[in-house]
Amino acid sequence: MKDLTKGYPAKVIILFALPIMFGSIFQTLYNLCDSMIVSNYINSDALASVGATAVVSNTLIGFINGLTQGLAIPVARYFGAKDTPSIKRNIAQSFIITFVSAIVITVLSLILIKPVLVLLNTPDELMESSLTYVNIILAGIIFTALYNSCANILRALGNSRTPLYFLMVAVVINIGLDLLFIRVFDMGIAGAAYATIISQFISGALTLTYMIVKYKSILPGKGDWKIISADISELIPSGLAMALMGCIVNIGTVILQSGINGLGNTIITAHTASRRIFDILTVFLYTVGIGMTTYVSQNIGAKKLDRVKTGIRQAIIITMCETVILITICFIFGKSLIIWITGSTDPELLKNSVMYIRISSLNFFWLGPLFILRCSMQGMGRKIVPLISSGIELTCKIMSVLILTPLWGYLGIAITEPISWFLCTALLTIMYLTKKPEKMYPELC
Repeated sequence: MKDLTKGYPAKVIILFALPIMFGSIFQTLYNLCDSMIVSNYINSDALASVGATAVVSNTLIGFINGLTQGLAIPVARYFGAKDTPSIKRNIAQSFIITFVSAIVITVLSLILIKPVLVLLNTPDELMESSLTYVNIILAGIIFTALYNSCANILRALGNSRTPLYFLMVAVVINIGLDLLFIRVFDMGIAGAAYATIISQFISGALTLTYMIVKYKSILPGKGDWKIISADISELIPSGLAMALMGCIVNIGTVILQSGINGLGNTIITAHTASRRIFDILTVFLYTVGIGMTTYVSQNIGAKKLDRVKTGIRQAIIITMCETVILITICFIFGKSLIIWITGSTDPELLKNSVMYIRISSLNFFWLGPLFILRCSMQGMGRKIVPLISSGIELTCKIMSVLILTPLWGYLGIAITEPISWFLCTALLTIMYLTKKPEKMYPELC
C-alpha cells in the first residue's frame, strides 16, 4: 500500500501512473500483436471482423472497468482518512456490485449482439465471423470484471505495480495462445477470442490470489458482506458515474463505427489499424488521468485540498510535455507503424490511416487536460459535469455520422473526436475554475 498524500505531487503522480501506463501499453501492444496475427495468419477480412465488433465489446468492457474504477474511489478516500473498517466494507460491497453487474451485462449482450451488429451496418460477408468472435469475448466479461475489480482496489490503496505484473503475464500467455490456437490448431478467429478470455481469467485469478495473501489486514470479514444502505448509496452513484461516463463515450464510438462500416472494408481495416496506434499514443495521457482519480481521492480523505489543486495543475503540465513527444513520434513513424500492423502497402489504406493518427495527435493538447480534469472531478465527488462532457462527445459523434461523414467521408470521421475534445476540455476547465476543491469542501479549509 502506498500513501499518495505525501511527497512532491508531480513525482508522486508520475511514479503511481507509470505502472498503470506500462500495463496499458502492454495491453495495447497485445492488441497490436493480435491484429498482426489475425491479419497475417488468417486474412484481412478477419481483422476487419475484429474491428467491426471491437467498439461493441469495448463499450461493455469499458462500462465494467469504469464501474470498478468508480467503486474504488470511496476505498481510496477511506484509505487517505485511515478508516480501515470502512475500507473493508466498501471492498466487500464493491465485489458484490461488480459480480451482479457482470452477469447482467453478459446475458443481455449475448441476447442483443446480433441486432446491434446489424444496426451498425456490419457488412454481410463479415457478419458470421464477427458474431463468432464477439460472442466468445462477451461470454468472458466476468473474467475481465474480476481483474478490473481487484486491480482498481489495489490502485485505490496506492499499489499500481502488482496489477501491471499480472497483466504482463496475461499478455504473454495471450500471445502464446493466439499462435497456438490459430497457427497450430487452425481455430481461426475463434482461436483469437478464446486466447483473450483465457488470459483474462488468469490475470483475474492471480490478482485475487495476491490480494488474499498480501492484504489480510484490509480483507472483508464475515460481517462486512452485509449490505449496508449508507455504503451502497455512496458506492453505486460513484461506480455508475464512472461507468456511464466511459460508456457514453463508447456508445458514441459505436455510432461512429456505423458510419465507418458504411465506407467499405478498406476503410474499416484502415481505421482498425490507426485506432491501434491511437490507443498506444493515448495511453500516456489517460493513465495520468486514472492516477489522478486515486491521488485526488486519497488527498480529499486526508483533508489536503491545496495538495489536490497543485496535483491537478502539475498533471496537466505533464500531459502537455507528453503531447509534444507523441506528435513527433506520430509524424515520423506513423506510416511505418501502419504497414507493420497491417502488412499492407495499399495506398488508400495507408493514406487514410496516416491522416487519422496525424489529425488526432495534433489535438492531444486538448485531450490530456480532458482526462486530468474529468478524472480529478470524479475523485472529488463531482459526478455530473464529467457526465455532461461525455454527452458532448456522444453528440459530436452522432452529428458526424449524420452530417460530416456523408459530406467528407473518412475525413469527417477523423476530425470528429478532436472537435469533441476541445469542447469538453473548455467546459471542464470553466466548471473546475468556478468551483475549486475549497468551495466543495469548505469544512476542510
